[in-house]
Amino acid sequence: MNKIKFLFIISAILISGYSIVQYFIMDAHQAGFVQLKLSFTSTLSSLWYIMLFIHIIFGIATLVIGPFTLFAKFREKNINRHKVIGRVYMLGILFAGVSGLYLAFYATGGLISQLGFGFLSVFWLVTAFQALVKIKNKNIQEHQRWMIRNYSLTFASVTLRIWLLLFTLVFGFENFHFSYPIIAWLCWVPNLIVAQVIIQRKAKVSGKMSFNTTNHA
Repeated sequence: MNKIKFLFIISAILISGYSIVQYFIMDAHQAGFVQLKLSFTSTLSSLWYIMLFIHIIFGIATLVIGPFTLFAKFREKNINRHKVIGRVYMLGILFAGVSGLYLAFYATGGLISQLGFGFLSVFWLVTAFQALVKIKNKNIQEHQRWMIRNYSLTFASVTLRIWLLLFTLVFGFENFHFSYPIIAWLCWVPNLIVAQVIIQRKAKVSGKMSFNTTNHA
C-alpha cells in the first residue's frame, strides 16, 4: 500500500514539474498542448490562454496537494493542518474545474472530445461539492469517499498523458485526431471505476472490523 501511495505522489510531482517547465520556464506557446491546438486551428484567443493558465496553476496545486488530504496518517497527525490543506484543495478544484469546463468547449477532436472533457470538469466540481456537503454535515466516512472519487478525477491529468503516449506509440501521431476523442474519456472514466472499487474494498474491510469487534464484545 505504501508503494502505491509513493507512486501516486511521484506521478503527481513529475507531471506537475513537467507542466511548470513547459508553461512557466520555457515558452508556453511552444508547449505540446498549445502546439497541438494550433495544428488544428489558426488562432487561439487571449481568453483561451488565460483559462489555460488558470487551469494549469490550480490543476497543479490540486494534483500535488490531493494525496496529503487522503492519507490517514498525515490527516490524523494534525487535523487543523488537514482542514487548511483541504480548503486550499477545494479552492483549486473550483478554479481548475471552471476553467477546464471552458477549455472543454474548444477541445481537439470535436463533440466527443468536448463531451468527454466537459463531463470530467462537471463531475470534478460535483464530487468536490458532495465532499464539502458531507463534511459540513460531519459525515466523515462519506466525505472521505467523495474525496477519493474527486482525486481520481484530479489524477486524470496524469492518466491523460499516459494514454497520449500509448496511443501515439501504437497508432502514430498522424491518427491523433481520431485517438484524442477516445483519450478524452479514457483519462478519467477508468479512474472513477478504480476509485469506486477502492471505496467498496474499504467498506468491506471496515465492515469486517466492526463485525469482529462486536463479536469480541
